[in-house]
Amino acid sequence: MTLSYDLYWSFRSPYSYMITPRLLELEAGYDVRCNVRPVYPLAVRTPEFFEQQDPLWVRYFMTDVFREAAFLGLPFRWPRPDPVQQSADRGYRMEQPYIHRLTHLGVAAAERGKGLPFLREVSHIIWSGEVQGWNEGDHLAKAAERAGLDLAELDAAVAADGAAYVAVVEQNQVDQRAAGHWGVPMTVFNNEAFFGQDRFDQLVFRLKQQGLAKRG
Repeated sequence: MTLSYDLYWSFRSPYSYMITPRLLELEAGYDVRCNVRPVYPLAVRTPEFFEQQDPLWVRYFMTDVFREAAFLGLPFRWPRPDPVQQSADRGYRMEQPYIHRLTHLGVAAAERGKGLPFLREVSHIIWSGEVQGWNEGDHLAKAAERAGLDLAELDAAVAADGAAYVAVVEQNQVDQRAAGHWGVPMTVFNNEAFFGQDRFDQLVFRLKQQGLAKRG
């Protein structure tokens, strides 16, 4: 029997980038399906979260993300440009063309059964530092192609019914909180939430308790 779990994931989360290769490896080796459910990042949903943080939180976070990427053997650099825009006077409370487009594309990819490969390929060009200007040229198009998708087709689908994609993301966010947390990456299996990329092993542990079987 194929097991399945929900994945709440953000294109602005370095930890979301870090967990994705392991989720793909899990699905390649075991009879399990990931239900990709993209959400907007906290900076867009709840900008006051960052406005109220102790300065030590930012310092520790910036230390930890580089350390964790090195520990996992993943290339890492803070995105250029940042998927979430920020200004000196308005903070994150401004138009956010990058993150809205990315999130809605993630929904479209999931609808086509290619959600997880799309997250992997796009997050890699955003976070790895291996390309300059992930939003320019054909970087996104090539990432979509590697995931088995056509970027132009995805963009057209979103443009044709933008409100529907916003509604999907907003419902994902409602369901995420109902499952027990608001952060990403977060997986949910059998109504049990696993928040953080460092809870991957615990997710696998629970899947195996419910009969997770190897493919082939």
